[in-house]
Amino acid sequence: MSGRLEGRVAVVTGAGGGIGRATCRLFAREGAIVVAADLGESVVETVELIRDAGGRADPLKLDAGKDEDVARLVGHAVDTHGRIDVMFANAGISGGLKGLFEQEASDWAEILRVNLIGPFLAIKHASAHMVKAGKGSIICTASVAGLRSGAGGPAYSASKAGVINLVQTSAQQLSTSNVRVNAICPGLIETGMTEMIYDRARKAGKADLIGHLNPLRRGGEPDEIAHAALFLASDDASYVNGHALVVDGGLSSSHPFNRQDLGRTAL
Repeated sequence: MSGRLEGRVAVVTGAGGGIGRATCRLFAREGAIVVAADLGESVVETVELIRDAGGRADPLKLDAGKDEDVARLVGHAVDTHGRIDVMFANAGISGGLKGLFEQEASDWAEILRVNLIGPFLAIKHASAHMVKAGKGSIICTASVAGLRSGAGGPAYSASKAGVINLVQTSAQQLSTSNVRVNAICPGLIETGMTEMIYDRARKAGKADLIGHLNPLRRGGEPDEIAHAALFLASDDASYVNGHALVVDGGLSSSHPFNRQDLGRTAL
């Protein structure tokens, strides 16, 4: 039985760990040739894991927020494998949790460069080849922090709000091309970016409080975001375009509050 991405070429940035690594491995299991890109050496380990499992993948070290690097990434996929079917612009940085008045313009510039200009470059360079092919799926990692306040620092949140609007605008710009552009908005997921939050809670004996503000009362796993990316990359999402898919355990369905369990208080 063929996988959902059999014979397709998928490019993933931020592939050195977390959501990126989980997605690369899942895409490969579903039959894709994966081009895994990251700024760090850990991207090589991601590719080794895929190859050890019998999959096909190439590692590239690059900066996903630099025009020439993204052009090189897309060029590698097309020159080496003859096509690009899926682009997952996943690379991002948090920039820490400084408040609005503690941040400098330089902090904002770097966060926006990676988190927002990076996805723009991915869309620009990947779509040029996809339009010629008459199809393609572009996915960008946004965040629930881009939906409303309370899930990240000011610059990070603004950058992710920009990503949501970017995919909507891009879907319109690519009208009639059959190239789809969507975003994923993860909630609290255990990755390198959130390691400090998880470690602090565990050291304080409060691991049971991780993710307690969402209805599922837990944090998410990278694989859960990877499966959302697989859906958007595959033909199962053939009529999904310009959409921000929220995967957050229900966190954004309400304004967070200190709720009481049903049964302990009158409704």
